[in-house]
Amino acid sequence: MSIKNDILFRFGIAYIFVGLIAAAIVIKVFAIMFVNDDRWKALAKEKSLKDITVPAIRGDIYAVDGRILAGSVPYYEVYMDTRATGLKKKTFENNVDSLSWMLAKLFTDSAHRIPQRNKYYNKRLRNARKQNNRYLSIAKDVNQKQLKQLKKFPIFRYGSNKGGLIIEQKNIRKKPFKLLASRTIGRLKNQSESQTVIGIEGAYNYELAGTNGVRIAQKISGNYWMPVPGAEQIEPVDGNDVVTTIDINLQDVAETALLKQLKKHNAHHGTAILMEVKTGEIKAIANLVDTFGTYREYYNYAIGFRTEPGSTFKLASMIALLEDGHIKPTDMVATGNGTTHYYGFPVRDTKRGGHGTITAQRAFEVSSNVGLSKLVTKYYGKKPKKFVDRLYAMNLDDPLGIHIKGEDKPYIKYPGDKFWSNVSLPQMAIGYEILLTPLQTLTLYNAIANNGKMIRPKFVKAIQEHGRTVREIETEIINASICSKSTIKTVQAMLLGVVERGTATNIRTSAYKIAGKTGTARLADDSRGYGSRYEASFAGYFPADNPTYSCIVVINTPRNNQYYGNLVAAPVFKEIADKVYASSVNMHKSIENSGLVANNSVPAAKSGYKPDLDKILDFLNVNPNATEANGNWVMTQNGNQSIKYLPRRVTGKTPYVIGMGARDAVAVLENLGYKVHISGYGKVSKQSIASGKPVQKGKTIKLILSNS
Repeated sequence: MSIKNDILFRFGIAYIFVGLIAAAIVIKVFAIMFVNDDRWKALAKEKSLKDITVPAIRGDIYAVDGRILAGSVPYYEVYMDTRATGLKKKTFENNVDSLSWMLAKLFTDSAHRIPQRNKYYNKRLRNARKQNNRYLSIAKDVNQKQLKQLKKFPIFRYGSNKGGLIIEQKNIRKKPFKLLASRTIGRLKNQSESQTVIGIEGAYNYELAGTNGVRIAQKISGNYWMPVPGAEQIEPVDGNDVVTTIDINLQDVAETALLKQLKKHNAHHGTAILMEVKTGEIKAIANLVDTFGTYREYYNYAIGFRTEPGSTFKLASMIALLEDGHIKPTDMVATGNGTTHYYGFPVRDTKRGGHGTITAQRAFEVSSNVGLSKLVTKYYGKKPKKFVDRLYAMNLDDPLGIHIKGEDKPYIKYPGDKFWSNVSLPQMAIGYEILLTPLQTLTLYNAIANNGKMIRPKFVKAIQEHGRTVREIETEIINASICSKSTIKTVQAMLLGVVERGTATNIRTSAYKIAGKTGTARLADDSRGYGSRYEASFAGYFPADNPTYSCIVVINTPRNNQYYGNLVAAPVFKEIADKVYASSVNMHKSIENSGLVANNSVPAAKSGYKPDLDKILDFLNVNPNATEANGNWVMTQNGNQSIKYLPRRVTGKTPYVIGMGARDAVAVLENLGYKVHISGYGKVSKQSIASGKPVQKGKTIKLILSNS
C-alpha cells in the first residue's frame, strides 16, 4: 500500500472512531432527555430541594399567678437574595442607597455611627449583587417591631420574589425575672429548644416542646437553602404551657432574705424552700452560691446536694422513741456536764457545763446531743435494726420521686453495712452518718405539720393549651401516716417549745406561732474526718396552731465565726415567715374578733394609665377628682379621703415615671423606643435617665421598683 493510501486509511479509521463516539453521545443525550427524563428530573429535584424543619414554638412556663417565668420570644434572622427572580436591575440600582440608609438607622445604636453603617451596608449589597450572592445576611436577632419597619423599606417592601427579602424565625428562650428560681425553672443548651438539661424545662419537655413542622426549601447558593414560596408544608404544633406552683412575690422574698444572710456571714452557699403544707406545692425555692464574690443560682442544692443534717434530724429520732413507746416527754435524761463518750468517741453539747438532768422534751428543745444520743442508745443499743427500721417506715430512706431530675438519694445506713460501726447509732441519733437533701428534710417536717400525712413536693399545678387547662397535676401522698396521732401531737408541742423556750427564741414573735428545729452540723472533709466547716439550718412551719406553710433554710460554710442554726439560718426563716404572714389575709384573725377598727381611708393609687385606674377605683367605690387631667396618662395625688388626678404628658422627651406601676412605666417608655430593664417590685422609685432628657431610641433605661 502506498504511503498516501496508508494515510487515508488511518484517517478513515480515526473518523469512524470519532463518529462512533459522537453517535454514542447523541444516543445518551436522547436517552437522558426522553427515555430517562423522569428519573433525572427526580434526581435534580432531590439535589436542589429538601425538607427543612420548622420548629414549633416552645410552651411558656408560668408562675402560679400567671406571670411568665420562661417563654419563647420570636426573633428573626433577615437575609437578602440579591438575585431573586423578580428583582429588577433598575429597582435595585434606584433603591439600594435608600435601603442602605434605612438599615443603618434601624440597626445602629447611636446617630454618629449611621454614616459609617450606611457605607457598610451599601458596599455589601452592591458587592453581593455583582457576585451573585443569593443569601446575604442583613441582621440577626431582629425583634418584631424592627421586622415590621424593615418590611416597609425600599426594595424589601416588594417581598421575597421582587424584593429578595428572606425572613427566618428563631425562638429564643427568655426568663423575664432573670435569676429568680432560675435553676428550678431550668434552661436549654445554647438556647436550642430541642436539648433540655435541668429543672422544669427538662422534666416537662414532652409537654413544652410541641411537634416540629416540615417545609420544602430550595438550594440557592453555597450551602444555603431558602423556603419555596407557596409550597405545601406540615405546620408545626406549638407546645403546651406549664403552670408552676412558684409564687413570684414569695420567691423574691426568699431569695432576698437568703442573699442578705449569705453576705452577712460570708457563706459558701445556701438554700431556702417554702412549701404549702396541705398540697406539697413549692411556693419558693432559692439556691445561691458564691461565685467569685457574687451570689447567683448555679446549682440546685435544695434537690441535688445531700449532707449530714445535724440536729434537724433529732425530730426523726424523737418520733422513733415516742412511737415505739420507749419514752414520754416528761421522762428524765442525765446530760451531766454536757459531754459523754461512746467507745472513746466524744459527743458534746454546745452549752458549757451541760444541762444537767432534764426532761426528754427539754433535751429536744435545747438540742442536747448528749440527751438524744443517750436516749437512743439506751433503748436501741442492743437492737439498732429496730431504730433504723422505724426511720425506713417513715420513708426517710426513699427518694421523694419528684419530677425534676437530679434528686440525690438519701443515705441511711443499716446495721451490718460495710460502714456501720459501734458509734453509728449515737451519731445517727443526732443527725450524723446519714445524708439527706434539704427538700427531703423539709418533707419530714411538712408531714408533722400535716398531722402525719407525708406529701410529695410538687412544682407544677397544671398543663395548659392556649389558656385552657388540659391536665391538672394532683397532689400525691407518699405515706398516709408516718406515725400515730399521739406522737404527732407530742412532737408538734416539742417543735413549738424550741421557738418558745429553746434554741430558737430569737425568732419568737407575738403575731403568730412558729414551730421548728435548729440544726448545726460540722461538715466532713472527705476522708480526713470532720474539720472546721459547719452547716447551719432551721426547719419548721407556721402558724403553729394552723400550719399553712413549712420552710427550711440551710446555709453552708458560714465564715464569720458564727455557725449556729439559730443565729445564721433561723433569721432567714423568720423574715420569710413574717412577710408571708403579713401578705396572707387568711392567716389573720378577722377584724370583728380582734377588736380592731377598720380603716376608712381610701387606698393609695399609683400614677399610670387613667382608664385602668378608673376601673379599679370604680370597683372600690372611690371617686377620684379628675378635673385637672385630660389625657390617658395621669399622676396621682393621694390623700386620706381622696385621690386626685394630675395631668401627665408623654412627649418626645423622657417622661417622669417615678410613682408609676411597672407595667404602665414600661408601656410608656417602650412606646418611645427605650429598652427597659426592671429590678425590684412595687412602684418605680428611680429611673436611670432623668425626665426631660431627649428620648434616645434603642437605649436601655433602668427602673428600680420598691414598695416604700
